Amino acid sequence: MNRIHPLILPGLAVLLLVTGCRGVPATGEKAARQELAAVGGYWQSNPPALTQAATLQDVVFFAIKYHPQVTAAYADWASSVETITVARSLPDPKFTFELYAADVVSSLMPGLSADLPGPGKLSARAAAASAESRSKYFQFAAAVQQTAFGVEKSFLPLHFLEAKLRVNRQTLTLLAELEALARAQNEVGQGTLRDVLKAQIEQDKLQTETANLEESRHVLVAQYKAALGLDARQADPPVPANAEFAEARETEEALLASAWKQNPRLQQMEAEIQVAEASIRVARKERIPDFSAGATVDVKASPFIWNPELGMTLPIWRDKIAAEIAAAQNAKTAAEARLSSERIQVAVGFAEQTYLIREADRALELLRGRVLPRARQALEIARAAYRSSRVDFLNVIEDERSLLNFQLEEIAAQTQRELARAERSLLIAGVPPPRAPLLKSDNPPPIR
Repeated sequence: MNRIHPLILPGLAVLLLVTGCRGVPATGEKAARQELAAVGGYWQSNPPALTQAATLQDVVFFAIKYHPQVTAAYADWASSVETITVARSLPDPKFTFELYAADVVSSLMPGLSADLPGPGKLSARAAAASAESRSKYFQFAAAVQQTAFGVEKSFLPLHFLEAKLRVNRQTLTLLAELEALARAQNEVGQGTLRDVLKAQIEQDKLQTETANLEESRHVLVAQYKAALGLDARQADPPVPANAEFAEARETEEALLASAWKQNPRLQQMEAEIQVAEASIRVARKERIPDFSAGATVDVKASPFIWNPELGMTLPIWRDKIAAEIAAAQNAKTAAEARLSSERIQVAVGFAEQTYLIREADRALELLRGRVLPRARQALEIARAAYRSSRVDFLNVIEDERSLLNFQLEEIAAQTQRELARAERSLLIAGVPPPRAPLLKSDNPPPIR
């Protein structure tokens, strides 16, 4: 019976190696894995294929799924969740083997030992890893927001390019009518060939501008394609026919309040403060010694000799521990300062985008309510007066130019307003895009 005893330690080591063990999940670890599974199951689902009938929401969802920036941020978050398990786990036990030999083997001693971190160290490290995973989640959320904004930012110029081309084509039709009118006046002796040439010059200039606009489509499509996470070798994606503009229903005060609560960049910085606080607790735990325990057995001895072993680290380098604590405290101070700075930038950015929206609204109200109707009326009056030789043809051309410029100003104001709305809603107010793979509540209680 005694000969079985020496096999206990090596047998136990082999059993642990083959079967493996599982640790006890730390506080916050289970919740982090549940959140990752919830987001991952939705984010990893395949979006609908982009067809010619794709909406802007379809395109945004496609970009969120396939853009490398979002993929990298999601992988970083998933990696940080796994790190929680690593941080709270005990070090692997060690199997040892010693022998003493001269002419013959006089002693043969297998053994098993384990390192045991000091009380509270593993939980502190797990808390720090949990806080880091929250920070990584908010980086992922910010990447989702930025990708959605990038799609809108690249789509809007394409959308309004069509409006510009439509205005130019309508103006070319108008210039052709003016040229015909000038020819008719010239034939009856009420106009000159100069009027005809002037109309032709205006048409040539506008045709060149139209050709440049059509050529710019290639650049805009390349930017739109990049915003969707597609490279140059892939086919050009369809461009949604409609812009799906939506008016903000909340007041500016409510939108700014949601920025403090939901903006992922601010939430990330708040999580970084929690990381720094957890790092301070980890650094303070370094004052506590670590322990080790084990045993060896001499199987050559008769009877067998058991040799228990106990060990303890001596945290004597107080300056090192003090430096670790100071470094963590300084990291917290820096994180708090960055959060304050970012809040200031959010407030400034919100004010800037709100001003741009209001400015564009006033411009559109002026153009649509008074300027454009009067410009169209002035052109019709000039055309009628030219037919009766009461005004020069240059007056007709000048009124035509004014109408064209006012129409283009309307498109520019629309573009400014929609870009500012997208910037404010997606990057400043922290409103997630439709169907975004984000957690329902992005403001969990602090990790302690």
